[in-house]
Amino acid sequence: MTTITLVQGDITRQTADAIVNAANSSLLGGGGVDGAIHRRGGPAVLEECRALRASRYGKGLPTGQAVATTAGDLNARWVIHTVGPVWSASEDRSELLASCYRESLRVADELGARTVAFPAVSTGVYRWPMRDAARIAVEAVRGARTAVEEVSFVLFDDRAYEAFAAQLP
Repeated sequence: MTTITLVQGDITRQTADAIVNAANSSLLGGGGVDGAIHRRGGPAVLEECRALRASRYGKGLPTGQAVATTAGDLNARWVIHTVGPVWSASEDRSELLASCYRESLRVADELGARTVAFPAVSTGVYRWPMRDAARIAVEAVRGARTAVEEVSFVLFDDRAYEAFAAQLP
């Protein structure tokens, strides 16, 4: 069974086998978590992302999917990039958000990762309501069939931490 822990802080400062990046589909960096991971990970992360774009993901990584690269200068072996959905009041995209977590864990299993650090995917510029995102994330991780031993949700502020804490017994 996978242990779930919560950490308040900066995901780029965490130690894990794999750190999950809330990426945009271009895989080439951006704002928020994505930009921070690319900056701290250094040029090796961007180089591998560019290679992925040139080979398998010419049109970008689809929403809900995940792919791994080196972690570069981060304190991890890999970065698992996943593209969360933009929140919509008129369309239920919760299955795509859950898929980000399941697919990231599937990639982690393929890599042999035992510890994985996740951000709160889609809660920044993609505007997913934090409490709902926390519920979906925790349910997806709890329901995943995975060999990952520990999942840490690394949450940037009090509001995020409290939303995720409310989902754990």
